[in-house]
Amino acid sequence: MSTPEIISYEPATGEELWRARTGDVDAAVDRARRAWPAWAAKPLATRIELVRRFANEVRKESDKLATLIARETGKPLWEAHTEVEAVINKVDISVTAYADRTGQKKLDSALGGSAAVRHKPHGVMVVLGPYNFPAHLPNGHIVPALIAGNVVIFKPSEKTPAVGELLMECFNKAGISAAVAQFFVGGPEEGKALVAHPGTDGVLFTGSAQAGIAINKRLATNPGKIVALEMGGNNPLVVTDTPLVTDAAVLIVKSAFTTAGQRCTAARRLIVVDSMYDDVIAEVKRLSDRLIVGDPFAEPAPFMGPVIDNGVADQLVESFLYFLSNGGKAIKHMQRADDSLPFLSPAIIDTTALKDRPDVELFGPLLQVIRVKDLDEGIAEANNTRFGLAASLIGGSPQDYNRFWASVRAGIVNWNQPTNGASSKAPFGGLGLSGNHRPAAFYAADYCAYPVASAELDQPRASVGVGFRDG
Repeated sequence: MSTPEIISYEPATGEELWRARTGDVDAAVDRARRAWPAWAAKPLATRIELVRRFANEVRKESDKLATLIARETGKPLWEAHTEVEAVINKVDISVTAYADRTGQKKLDSALGGSAAVRHKPHGVMVVLGPYNFPAHLPNGHIVPALIAGNVVIFKPSEKTPAVGELLMECFNKAGISAAVAQFFVGGPEEGKALVAHPGTDGVLFTGSAQAGIAINKRLATNPGKIVALEMGGNNPLVVTDTPLVTDAAVLIVKSAFTTAGQRCTAARRLIVVDSMYDDVIAEVKRLSDRLIVGDPFAEPAPFMGPVIDNGVADQLVESFLYFLSNGGKAIKHMQRADDSLPFLSPAIIDTTALKDRPDVELFGPLLQVIRVKDLDEGIAEANNTRFGLAASLIGGSPQDYNRFWASVRAGIVNWNQPTNGASSKAPFGGLGLSGNHRPAAFYAADYCAYPVASAELDQPRASVGVGFRDG
């Protein structure tokens, strides 16, 4: 029987882009295990120099990589270029983060000795990447892991393997071997096998809550394997009193519809106080009606492209119809011009009247609106979720924001800023169904190495003062 293949299609055209046979999990892990000791033994300065060379390789391939991201994800070319820049910038940020978060410490100790805190790499790290940022998000795991002295097996999303392959080629061209930074072709079954393999030491995952929970369950009896989960969110954006309605509407549209709503930090629930509702919703609809949805390479440049594939588009249309048939009031209908392609218009629906709003991450350009009487009710509604990734408050006073910040359960809490667009110089992660308290970005260094405490003397010296008979 022939080996199964992974095939990637361009969302904007439906045409086949890439295909390859799935890999051998045991062989990949064995290769990585054999490569790890030599990589971990390299001086930190050498590992840093090699990842800096990687950044230079990405610079050389920036146009090619951006074009491939746009083709394979459907996102506009301008946005694909911003993702490539984020890949390059991640290196310097990760070098700084490693020094800041895992730097060596020396302390005085008894008997003239010393106490030290140093960090060791875990070993073979499995990185499982998402399709929405197929270069930037896995790179945010891979670079810190390599700097710390781990080796990496990277399995990209089966929907965006071509970008993953080119990314890993840049590591390999920089002088980091294909055994140390290893590209692996596979689907969900291969991902499960890598997670559970006794030869892997850590799993760094970005994706859906369903898949993240399955990983957590699978490793529940193996506490020695490090697991970092970033699983998205059902993110609230709360609007209270502000005279700047147009600015508020721009922030809402950017939060909800950038990357066709396919960001884990995208606003899913727009919670608006009564006093602002009519003006804000009218302006949000006016701006949303002007958004250009189109091919990644179209002119004029689109604000957003298609969602990743027809299956996702079908689910989003079904979700919109579910809301509509269960008490939701359409503010802007979801439209799909061609059923054979996953282009969707941004959709807005008031779900205030729904008794049981599904607490799920609808990964696309579908914004629910919930009307509340005041900010206190808005905060309560914001917390009406099992997720906890991002939340933002628009309007209000510094006192209002202090109350919002203190009360909302999320790993990213913003004021008069979008829910998305988090800085790589800060921690990035959530709680509840959004993560397992292992934030990425600047704090990725924390899960890429473990601290080791040492008490040290240059010669053995010891005495016992009690508990012995006279000699």
